[in-house]
Amino acid sequence: MTEIDLPGHGRHRLSEPPRLPPTTGAPTGRVVYAAAHVVADPLGDNAPGAPAAVDWDTTLSFRRHLWSLGLGVADAMDTAQRGMGLDWPATRELITRSGAEARATGGLLACGAGTDQLAPGTHTLDTVTAAYEEQLDVVESAGARPILMASRALAAAARGPEDYLRVYGRIIGQAERPVILHWLGEMFDPALSGYWGSTDLDAATATVLELIGEHADRVDGIKVSLLDADREVALRRALPAGVRLYTGDDFHYPELIRGDEHGHSDALLGVFDPIAPVAAAALHALDAGDLDRYDALFAPTLPLARHLFAAPTYHYKTGIVLLAWLAGHQDHFTMVGGAQSGRSVPHLVELFRLADAAGVLPDPELAADRMRRFLAVAAPLG
Repeated sequence: MTEIDLPGHGRHRLSEPPRLPPTTGAPTGRVVYAAAHVVADPLGDNAPGAPAAVDWDTTLSFRRHLWSLGLGVADAMDTAQRGMGLDWPATRELITRSGAEARATGGLLACGAGTDQLAPGTHTLDTVTAAYEEQLDVVESAGARPILMASRALAAAARGPEDYLRVYGRIIGQAERPVILHWLGEMFDPALSGYWGSTDLDAATATVLELIGEHADRVDGIKVSLLDADREVALRRALPAGVRLYTGDDFHYPELIRGDEHGHSDALLGVFDPIAPVAAAALHALDAGDLDRYDALFAPTLPLARHLFAAPTYHYKTGIVLLAWLAGHQDHFTMVGGAQSGRSVPHLVELFRLADAAGVLPDPELAADRMRRFLAVAAPLG
């Protein structure tokens, strides 16, 4: 058995990862996207504020890994460090490259269209709309389904719900195919406080429902990341027929995807990046009606997810990339924007323990060796 000394925990014995059945295609009962991270070039100038230097080969290899498991990929989202290290030129290239890979593999792909090419500061609504239009064209040219990302620039420019309805209505009307809307709570990005024109979530929900009601035939669904399961269920039940609720709730995803007698959520989740093989197996168990197996697979991933997305939630990307390194999907723990410094050593040590318990470290010896090397630099014991 593989063992490792962990600061604050002593000797830790790693468990054997679960035996998962071979992948047999995409789940049939739910539409599922894993929001994917980007892999930095470890020799690039990935300092805070510098243009992102990306290892494209490894970044695309990880997307092929997700597709091989039958999961869709949600790309150029906050998990890919939009607004936290990944600038617009790198994002544009990511969308174009991922689109080509999706066409080559037949993988399901949705990509974020936002306004982050705009400089910080206040912009007019027309400028914000034009920025959305520019990015929408890039996403559609890549062949991906557009995700209209929550916009810091729109949050700063809008004076009330009517401004959101105006901007989103124009963009939805121009899209070539139904879009996915994106409601990201301020725990993920404090600059989005008061999105949809109000800090009152009931009022914001009413605006969202008005927008979707006006454009129901042009909206595939809405991704909701508020970490509030009851509110998500209430919104889901109020949506027009045919409009999906894509859960982005990394704290309650098993119950929301499983659903109830009134319906279920589909999924667009950052946590599916590190737990992809387990998630794929759980979703196939759900397809087969094996709810005990579904629950048993997802249950140990919840403590991992809740720690990974603990406050400050927007630093969850640091844990995502550490887990990708420990699992062997990349050869280093370096991030664009220098974001590998976003979490403390105790946080990452606990993340390692929880990842082991969740069965998402496929090679325990490799994971232990890499964690030892990380600790030798970050927390030498003498």
